[in-house]
Amino acid sequence: MDKVHLPKGDMWAVHKFGGTCVGTSQRIKNVADIIISDDSERKLVVVSAMSKVTDMMYDLINKAQSRDDSYISALDAVLEKHNSTALDLLEGDDLASFLSQLHHDVSNLKAMLRAIYIAGHVTESFSDFVVGHGELWSAQMLSYVVRKNGLDCKWMDTREILIVNPTSSNQVDPDFLESEKRLEKWFSQNPSEIIIATGFIASTPQNIPTTLKRDGSDFSAAIMGALFRARQVTIWTDVDGVYSADPRKVSEAVILTKLSYQEAWEMVGSMAPSIPVESYFGANVLHPRTIIPVMRYDIPIVIRNIFNLSAPGTTICRSASADVDGQNLDSPVKGFATIDNLALVNVEGTGMAGVPGTAGAIFSAVKDVGANVIMISQASSEHSVCFAVPEKEVKAVADALQSRFRQALDAGRLSQVAVIPNCSILAAVGQKMASTPGVSATLFNALAKANINIRAIAQGCSEYNITVVLKREDCIRALRAVHSRFYLSRTTIAMGIIGPGLIGATLLDQLRDQAAVLKEEFNIDLRVMGIIGSRTMLLSEVGLDLSRWRELLKQKGQVADLEKFTQHVHGNHFIPNTVLVDCTADSNVASCYNDWLRKGIHVITPNKKANSGPLDKYLKLRALQRQSYTHYFYEATVGAGLPIISTLRGLLETGDRILRIEGIFRRVIGTLSYIFNNFTGNRTFSEVVAEAKVAGFTEPDPRDDLSGTDVARKVIILARESGLKLELSDIPVQTLVPEPLRVGATASAEEFMKQLPEFDKDLAKERQDAEESGERGQNVILTPIMGASMVLLLQNGGESECSEVLRYVGVVDAINQKGVVELRRYSKSHPFAQLSGSDNIIAFTTTRYKEQPLIVRGPGAGAQVTAGGIFSDILRLASYLGAPS
Repeated sequence: MDKVHLPKGDMWAVHKFGGTCVGTSQRIKNVADIIISDDSERKLVVVSAMSKVTDMMYDLINKAQSRDDSYISALDAVLEKHNSTALDLLEGDDLASFLSQLHHDVSNLKAMLRAIYIAGHVTESFSDFVVGHGELWSAQMLSYVVRKNGLDCKWMDTREILIVNPTSSNQVDPDFLESEKRLEKWFSQNPSEIIIATGFIASTPQNIPTTLKRDGSDFSAAIMGALFRARQVTIWTDVDGVYSADPRKVSEAVILTKLSYQEAWEMVGSMAPSIPVESYFGANVLHPRTIIPVMRYDIPIVIRNIFNLSAPGTTICRSASADVDGQNLDSPVKGFATIDNLALVNVEGTGMAGVPGTAGAIFSAVKDVGANVIMISQASSEHSVCFAVPEKEVKAVADALQSRFRQALDAGRLSQVAVIPNCSILAAVGQKMASTPGVSATLFNALAKANINIRAIAQGCSEYNITVVLKREDCIRALRAVHSRFYLSRTTIAMGIIGPGLIGATLLDQLRDQAAVLKEEFNIDLRVMGIIGSRTMLLSEVGLDLSRWRELLKQKGQVADLEKFTQHVHGNHFIPNTVLVDCTADSNVASCYNDWLRKGIHVITPNKKANSGPLDKYLKLRALQRQSYTHYFYEATVGAGLPIISTLRGLLETGDRILRIEGIFRRVIGTLSYIFNNFTGNRTFSEVVAEAKVAGFTEPDPRDDLSGTDVARKVIILARESGLKLELSDIPVQTLVPEPLRVGATASAEEFMKQLPEFDKDLAKERQDAEESGERGQNVILTPIMGASMVLLLQNGGESECSEVLRYVGVVDAINQKGVVELRRYSKSHPFAQLSGSDNIIAFTTTRYKEQPLIVRGPGAGAQVTAGGIFSDILRLASYLGAPS
């Protein structure tokens, strides 16, 4: 009979099925179906032991060498698991043949375990022999199931084929030449179109049984793929493929349809054997050494999900152009990996510079204690070397270094061996990173905007991997921040709303109405994690249902505590960015801004108290904002929804010089217009003011409007934005509040509203006198009310006969370094004279706009436009944090 030669090449497809895939009799049937449905000419299938069996086998050994008699019952459990599975799958001669072999093997194992029990210890070769039985049994059962379908199938004990040389306790090197010879011999004796081979197990050159160590079945499949020169190697597992990040930490993580060998190597190859692959990608996908054998012959590896056959999986090959779900992704970064529970060791001293062998001595000491170095970083000054090791090994490492360098430390050549605990590693990986400028800048910028500090950095000259060391508590926020930046997944912001009054409530309703559109069309996910008022607060771990926030605040509200509220909103590690939106007019809340910004919390507010408060505090706040990546937006403090602050900044940033700013701020004039437009007939003045307050046309304390204080605050904000260093007390204000009701004379806004009806009769008389004067053609009247000047603009059309009108304005005089709030006369043709309704109007006179001022005009009062201005700032923040614009 002629010798049968082993055919090699594309006719072979290699499949590997892990323990989960063959964990039950039904799953073994599913595996057989996949093998049968594969239309490849020839197939080699590598199988692991049934789920948990390898652990059970190691447990047997541990119990036996510990002289624990329960090893006998544990072995019986292993026997029963395989016996019952065989009864489900096989019948007739196949069943009898398998059960005979199973009982023979178990009998031999019982004798070996008894010997281990008596000796009280076990050699590595004995251990490897015992644990390898799980693969022998699963391969035999699967081969019988495939043969039942009438296919030519044989099973292979790979201990007869694969020869490996142990290099350490966790590594082996395949002997490809010897393995190839043995494979040729085996195939000549067992020719078959389908081969079911054992994973994980092999032999030494002396034919002593051994294993391929951790994740050995993947390695077996890759070696077999290389020996057969297969078309591809498919690794079947329980996930859809390799993700761009751990999906448990980043919900927007995507499946990468293609990776290059180099990218796969970096993504799983840089981890230590002591660090489980789950630390990187959330699933036991692939071990780095699996890539080595197939790279030699350009054999692609495909990661597939046996529980989701419709998913295409991830293909690892020589080059990868298509990235995510078949799309050609422009991002140079393919994926992000994290490793937790690390510590940094920093060895530093001036005596290290220029001294050959220092690094060698450091890492020799680390090797001596068996610690694994995850990352190394050294600056060109050679003043220090820092490296990351697993936290559980850091004490031994530090002690070894202290001992090795005791003389250098005592002499001062080394200054310290320092340990920085509680660290995590974040790595960005991508082959395109090597040819794309600015990747590092984008990465570090995304981390900075999330207020995350980097403790150490490492990058190889291949540029495929940038690794940074962070605080452990920052790791998830960091991962989400960089993933969002490079993958344009949703920019998620944790929000806390302070002050659910008229403005805050309107903002919450606007957020509710727009949330779905922002998510779907703009990739912005705004999560309101809490709402706090003066008495109660409502907190959520995942984001409040804004369609029910009023109801929830009543039902589940707890006692308001601003410090606890801040910690809650900022404490969610799954959301990288936090913003607190202050919708109050409370100076106590405003005093917290500095502390919030220091903590990396962004602040958005219409509250004028911080920017118009003491100058030194304002300057510190702005300096802090400029020094950090934390944003402080306050467009709504001056013009509600109008772009007044941004217009002023645009002028200054482009080199223009402010000469003068004049404005009619309709928060005040809107209040007066509303009041005097409705202060007619039999209606009382106090009734109309109360109505204006409810409608949102006034500050919480209407005296802020009527006294001119609110305008003065806006003037001081604009003056300071223009570079003037003025205090609020420097602004002369012409007040419109009756003297007995001014702040100081009356304690609170509530008292003011209670006492205001006492002046209704006097105010009604003033109105009657004004109307009579209007009938005589006096259409613009400056009238004293309890010692205050008040302008009444009558609506009967007589104003057209007047050449001038009076307007209550705020003015910033940048040339003379001063500001003022007062009544001023303007000609009928002036834009200020033509204002109507609740509009604001601001005129910027600058060196560029000297002859004709730049005018900003539009609605400047009311809850809707003010909330809209705040909302606009929130979206501007999202854009700065990486949302597409």
